[in-house]
Amino acid sequence: MKHTLLIMVLGFGLAFAGQASAQCFADYKAKQDNPLRLQYGIVELPDHACGSRAAASEYVRQVVARAGWTLLQIESIFDASEFQRRSADAGAIHRR
Repeated sequence: MKHTLLIMVLGFGLAFAGQASAQCFADYKAKQDNPLRLQYGIVELPDHACGSRAAASEYVRQVVARAGWTLLQIESIFDASEFQRRSADAGAIHRR
């Protein structure tokens, strides 16, 4: 009985440990028309959008649209270890 309880507790702990995920970001290019303006930016992605460019594109498209921009493309998806270097390229105004 003690072994069964121990196995259940360990299994439960491992199940929830897998749910903790690393922070991820996407860098993107977007545009506005009339007059034409181009933007390079970085956005933090929710967990569900970290796994693929398609999911990241859908999320970022909604984020930049709220500010009047049209997403052109996702450049890449990366983790927190790359954030510092890339955010210097984006500038403070383009980090969402």
